Amino acid sequence: MKSIVQVIFFGILLLMVSCKSTKVVKSPYILGIPPEDETVYVPEKEPSNETIANFLTEYLMLRYPEWNFDKFIYVSVKYQKLYLIEKQKVIKKYLVSTSAYGIGNKFNSNKTPLGLHTIKRKIGDGVPVGGLFFSREYVGRKAKIFTTKEKSATDDVTSRIMWLHGEEPGVNRGRDIDSYKRYIYIHGTSEEGFIGEPASHGCIRMKNEEVIELFNLVEENLPVIILKS
Repeated sequence: MKSIVQVIFFGILLLMVSCKSTKVVKSPYILGIPPEDETVYVPEKEPSNETIANFLTEYLMLRYPEWNFDKFIYVSVKYQKLYLIEKQKVIKKYLVSTSAYGIGNKFNSNKTPLGLHTIKRKIGDGVPVGGLFFSREYVGRKAKIFTTKEKSATDDVTSRIMWLHGEEPGVNRGRDIDSYKRYIYIHGTSEEGFIGEPASHGCIRMKNEEVIELFNLVEENLPVIILKS
């Protein structure tokens, strides 16, 4: 327990020094860690890549000691970004869209679930950029891609799919809260103009060229941690 507390406070200190603007709040979530009954400083600005990679890797190794975090994906709901981290370094960073309905794990909530996941299935290798899927099958044509803030008539899944499996029973796995059965993906979208702000129906949306790049850099069973901050 002491080592976990040390890592948490070390991370908080790193976040403080990496940001010029801070504010005092009660019971915050620092990178999704449950709040304590005390006042701490929370950075206004996004932490540096180095801070994120080092602190988060250390935290995850303590939080989930049975898991290997040499390489993993981190999704920040607060900053609407996805990080590919390997050997405590951010090797790729992308803007994404999480749910327009907020954070949640219930069936039919259209919300993005938090917690530890893995990539259960990679789908779409060889599908062209913008290729449209229906029930995870390529339909043989491309979607119209909106690069400005225009809504598509449908919630299109395009280019690539990385289907997530919840690894925390009672959080994102199990009856009524199962991420895999909710069809939570990392995927391309026809609504690229909204990338960088909450806009999805629960999944993590990416730009089409970028989701293909990420798809080629990751493998099935890779850990994916989705956090509020």
